[in-house]
Amino acid sequence: MRSAPDDILFWLKTAGPAQTLAVATHLGVTRQAARQQLEKLAAEGLVEHMTERAGVGRPRQVWSLTGKAQARFPDTHAQMTVELIEAVRLEFGAEGLDRLISRREQATAQAYGRALGGDPGLEARLDRLAALRSAEGYMAEWRRDADGSYLLIENHCPICAAAAACQGFCRAELSMFEMLLAPARISRTEHVLDAARRCAYRIDPA
Repeated sequence: MRSAPDDILFWLKTAGPAQTLAVATHLGVTRQAARQQLEKLAAEGLVEHMTERAGVGRPRQVWSLTGKAQARFPDTHAQMTVELIEAVRLEFGAEGLDRLISRREQATAQAYGRALGGDPGLEARLDRLAALRSAEGYMAEWRRDADGSYLLIENHCPICAAAAACQGFCRAELSMFEMLLAPARISRTEHVLDAARRCAYRIDPA
């Protein structure tokens, strides 16, 4: 079971910036108790707040994670991975690196395809895909929007350093989702490498 501070960090990571009252509601504690926890985290440099004014009444504080807190969510073997990418690029060139990424994509897609089991139901496939991605550290989830489309969300990227060093990983990810969720149409709507707090994909059923 996570401690209250860890629970706050995890929740802000997945839910995004939130007001003190929302944090209190999530924890099941009073606003004052939540504020105390948030102020302790702020003193450690893990959260920060901005003040929002919304109509009449007192300004509201909205809390979010700092870069220091983001670093507590692991980027798996980041330095070693980046060094390996650069070594492959120097040894085999950009085309060789692209072939390596393509081979990884194919192997991952095959494993995912077996796990999804060819289920024709889009929501069932999204359930299994999100579970697979979460097991790999992506903190994935999905939801259905009012217009009938779906949103696949990855709240964390455990290979962010590798993706920053070679965006072929991101292209391969999008391509793999398109294959696994076909004939649905997939588009990336949020991207960590574009300074978003998460990656998100809109899925329009065919």
